[in-house]
Amino acid sequence: MSGRADSDTDPEITDPEAATAQDTEPDAVPDEPDAMPGEPDDEPAEPDEELDDEPDDDDPAEGARRARWTAAGTGAALTLAGLSAALLRLTRSAPALVPAAYAGGAAVCAGAAVLGARGRTRRALWLLIAGVMVMALGDQFD
Repeated sequence: MSGRADSDTDPEITDPEAATAQDTEPDAVPDEPDAMPGEPDDEPAEPDEELDDEPDDDDPAEGARRARWTAAGTGAALTLAGLSAALLRLTRSAPALVPAAYAGGAAVCAGAAVLGARGRTRRALWLLIAGVMVMALGDQFD
């Protein structure tokens, strides 16, 4: 079966006056006429300066940049947290495996921070997860 099933065109599409003639509303308000060419508009024709300063959310480069900064920042924060936990566990009476696990997890998170800064954000995410898991495993031995 080829072609359209309905070949008749609606009168509103073909003739704008036919659409107003078919209007059955008794209190229909006619449209207001457009502004006259000589009248000034209420809004300025210049684009708003503030709207140009906002970054585009659709920009893929901006999303990649944000992902790199997030991966690098999270990796650095987890590295510092792991190193500080390792130093705290060294000062207390804990098995040697506990501070070693914290330091090892911090090293893995530091590698994730480096990978994230270079744009390897997926690998950095998995390294961050692995580093936190190593730290959590070391905490279980305490």
